[in-house]
Amino acid sequence: MIAHVRGVVAEKFAGSVIIDVQGVGYEVNVTALDFDAARLDEEVKFYTFHHIREQSQELFGFSSLAAKKLFELLITVQGVGPKAALSILSLDAAEHVRNAIANGDSVYLAKASGVGKKTAESVVVKLSDKVGMPIVYRRSDGGAQTELNTSDEALEALIALGYSLSDATKALEHVDQKLSTSDRVREALKG
Repeated sequence: MIAHVRGVVAEKFAGSVIIDVQGVGYEVNVTALDFDAARLDEEVKFYTFHHIREQSQELFGFSSLAAKKLFELLITVQGVGPKAALSILSLDAAEHVRNAIANGDSVYLAKASGVGKKTAESVVVKLSDKVGMPIVYRRSDGGAQTELNTSDEALEALIALGYSLSDATKALEHVDQKLSTSDRVREALKG
């Protein structure tokens, strides 16, 4: 199993990038956000999911471990294959998609290319209890803020330590967002 690919972006086309790893080119299907962020001749690292079928093998890549774990959850839902899961993750950052699932927002998920209303509802029903609690940050004036921290290093660290996406989210739920990453991880491990 190929867990990650680190190398130089050699080519980009149709939602895929070719990563040159010491002379070997790996074609990696990526989300729209990762595709836009990948620059030719720059080094990148993608956490990969190696999808093997009878007729083909494909690599699906993600710039964050949380996105890969969410992808793995999405493909467990009947009717959601790797391409549909990648399409769902292309809607926005992985944390936004996770939050939409946790909030039961099937209308948002149905906006993904190739994902219909019934499939989106199925994703919400099957995964809303597995992705963790919805996260809503508070503004200083007391109102709810919908802007989420999409690069939560503490969440990534807990997942790297073996926590599931759901457990990592729950562990960080009551930890102060203003603490440093190491302090947030330490507090989450205590709780």
